[in-house]
Amino acid sequence: MKEDYLQAYRRSVEDPEAFWRERASVLEWSKPFERVLDTRVPSGRWFVGGELNACHEALDRHVAAGRGAQSALIFDSAMTGTRQQFSYAQLQQRVAELAGWMAGQGLEPGERVLIYMPLVPEAVMAMLACARLGAPHVVVFGGFGAAELAARIEDVAPRLILTASCGLEPGRVIEYLPILNQALARIGHKPERCLVLQRPEHPAELTAPQQLDWHESVSGARPADCRAVAATAPLYILHTSGTTGRPKGIVRDTGGHVVALRYSMSAVYGIDPGEVFWAASDIGWVVGHSYIVYGPLLHGCTTVLYEGKPVGTPDAGAFWRVAASHGVNVMFTAPTALRAIRREDPKAAHVAKHDLSALRTLFLAGERADPDTLQWAQDVLGKPVIDHWWQTETGSAIAANCLGLTPMPVKPGSVSVPVPGFNVRVVDDAGDDVPAGTAGSVVLGLPLPPGCLTGLWNDEAGLARSYLSRFQDHYFTGDGGVLDEDGYLHVMGRVDDVINVAGHRLSTGEIEQVLSAHEDVAECAVIAVPDELKGQLPVGLVVLKSGVKRGEDEVIAQLIARVRDDIGAIACFRRCLVVARLPKTRSGKILRGTMSQIAAGEHPQTPPTIDDPETLVEVRAALTS
Repeated sequence: MKEDYLQAYRRSVEDPEAFWRERASVLEWSKPFERVLDTRVPSGRWFVGGELNACHEALDRHVAAGRGAQSALIFDSAMTGTRQQFSYAQLQQRVAELAGWMAGQGLEPGERVLIYMPLVPEAVMAMLACARLGAPHVVVFGGFGAAELAARIEDVAPRLILTASCGLEPGRVIEYLPILNQALARIGHKPERCLVLQRPEHPAELTAPQQLDWHESVSGARPADCRAVAATAPLYILHTSGTTGRPKGIVRDTGGHVVALRYSMSAVYGIDPGEVFWAASDIGWVVGHSYIVYGPLLHGCTTVLYEGKPVGTPDAGAFWRVAASHGVNVMFTAPTALRAIRREDPKAAHVAKHDLSALRTLFLAGERADPDTLQWAQDVLGKPVIDHWWQTETGSAIAANCLGLTPMPVKPGSVSVPVPGFNVRVVDDAGDDVPAGTAGSVVLGLPLPPGCLTGLWNDEAGLARSYLSRFQDHYFTGDGGVLDEDGYLHVMGRVDDVINVAGHRLSTGEIEQVLSAHEDVAECAVIAVPDELKGQLPVGLVVLKSGVKRGEDEVIAQLIARVRDDIGAIACFRRCLVVARLPKTRSGKILRGTMSQIAAGEHPQTPPTIDDPETLVEVRAALTS
């Protein structure tokens, strides 16, 4: 019998220590925790005094229980046409061997390892090998350019870097080593070793002494055992965009993360050990961390790793082929993927070509799922399609239709109800609850549940400054929203200057830094505009210096190329406009929000604090031309 949602939720917020003690009891603790929750830290510290190992919980525990022959990881590459399958025992062996090589390099618990790799099995192995040794991993999305990579290397000072010769995209090869070399040339920190996985599609020339061939180095290494670490020790650091342009290193602890993910697999996704879970994401993002790697393996599921696109590899039926081929029971993707599939195959002809009888549910997250797309997917699949909401900072869902508890009715346009553990409120600027159905800021009551960020790397005061200072005793999500009369949450979007491009959060400040570095640019602003496919896209507005000799078209082409080189194609920065002036307040603040409203086709009132109303007229003409 499924646990009642309302009962579970009430217990989680009224007596969180008892609630999470029960969930933690299913783990194999090397040392039992002394305290469930330490509230001396505002956001909370979970399972203080306890010790465990995340890799043991994800692999070794299942092998010891006699389930070593079960499939743990399925790799399906549309780019190479290859498929691989690893049992729990095989994955444990490969991970232990890689960890043994790392240990042989003198890697100690707490030392960082940076992983800059495409979606290949070795990337998953690298993450688990780090966890096996208690060395926090820092995964950088393979699509990032040299500047973004350099910032992350400099921030965490990794002892080792694990990379590959290339990543594969439709119609092109991305060479990783030149990007890595450019990044290292920008900064002072140099890793002791750089392990390079040579992909046969495009091997790389290893030119530096610290660059080592993966297979030659790791093969035959003495397997390493799991090292127990404190539950409060960092499991990984994952950078997310900040409004200042400097990426924030989200620190995730070990014990809280393991407990939260184990619970979410059953409570939120309603999946059982032995079943197949597929998160169509990338390990460079939090979804990949939580639900390609740790969540499914901690729960004893089979996880799918897919290297390909929703369309074009080779067609709009790619996702349905993968789901059918591997008997996927629960799938997770972004609304952008569905919009791309629908655009190419509006009548869902490809769905009919595949046996999706094993698929029970499709979950969506990463950006707002418009009701039209959600309903289309539900109609063509004949399965429940569930929108849910969470953040890099939380590591798992804040609000969802918890299918493992008593499921709630679906409301298109809503991310359903708060997940047990998250005390969700919608407040006004004074921090007071707004009436049901009224828009406000979405906040979470403290302490945060297990699995949420415990801090920002190299920024001791960053957690309080970025998340806890705006509303007393609450975590500010940065999103606006509405709680309706039934307790359903409707998330309206960001209230800061971080934009959401196809589920990927990008800081306008980061893009503006690239634009402003051009020698012809006097000042600039980047705003978000709605996009039917990707949710939002960035648009740049630049004011050129006087006396510029280059033509405007040449400058714009250079700016677009620079953003692609420094941040990566993921920014989708394709439109840049030259304007005479930027609209500002009298205090000098650029009116980005007002310009975004204009770009969205709205007609906002002229702000009373504007310095020169005529600038809005000029920008409106540029944006709507």
